[in-house]
Amino acid sequence: MTARGLRLPTGKLLKRPAALGRVNRACSTFQTFAEVLRLPTRRMTKLAFPLQELQRQLTPDSRLDLHVKTFDPSLEDISKAESIFTATGRNRIEYLSSAVRLDHAPDLPHPEVCFIGRSNVGKSSLIKALFSLAPEVEVRVSKKPGHTKKMNFFKVGKYFTLVDMPGYGYRAPEDFVDMVETYLKERRNLMRTFLLVDSVVGIQKTDSIAIGMCEEFALPYVMVLTKIDKSSRGHLLKQVLQIQKFVDTETQGCFPQLFPISSVTYSGIHLLRCFIANITGNLKTDGL
Repeated sequence: MTARGLRLPTGKLLKRPAALGRVNRACSTFQTFAEVLRLPTRRMTKLAFPLQELQRQLTPDSRLDLHVKTFDPSLEDISKAESIFTATGRNRIEYLSSAVRLDHAPDLPHPEVCFIGRSNVGKSSLIKALFSLAPEVEVRVSKKPGHTKKMNFFKVGKYFTLVDMPGYGYRAPEDFVDMVETYLKERRNLMRTFLLVDSVVGIQKTDSIAIGMCEEFALPYVMVLTKIDKSSRGHLLKQVLQIQKFVDTETQGCFPQLFPISSVTYSGIHLLRCFIANITGNLKTDGL
């Protein structure tokens, strides 16, 4: 990140909005960006910009490989994006419906983003973390792989729709291919597909099939690396460099920057919220 991206927060940012004070505190992690801003700079950087923190371990020549400045929002941008994900009386965030076929999906004019990944990659946990500022939204998370069997649609105020797709691989729905292919090919308001990869094990054969599908349909997509809290720094750095090289050399439609995420520590969650707000046209930043 540039110096601009890490400039000190203004006094306004240090004041916690009233709506954020009502967030469920059952989880002790840093759900709001106001909490992150109160941390020492090194710890704040680790939570807000995980790639930058990993970059510290690289030699100067290899640091460019992480593309940490491709999306470079300011702290103010990230704070503004958080308001979009905060449920208020005027900003309703809610589950809409589920569908097994595209013609059963809700027809909404808003921009749409979808999340796909293999079973047990942590997709539902990630979406639950994104919606942590809307605690009344129920995102079902199961310890058993293959829990999501339908396309689940969530409305984020007047801003955009988020779709939780069934997991592929183990215990995937029998009609998974038809369901997902039809959605990806024909959903007109789909702005970006977020493809989740387990950072512990890297890109698997089933992930390659999903990547090939996105490439074949010429879809703009983003690779999100989940469970970064499960690995040592050395192992995580090795996986990130390998996956970044794959993105650079083997893909055409993938956004060049990776997004490492932990749904447990909330590392990277705030940056991902800002990215989603940006690509759906709801936040104008200098980051892209």
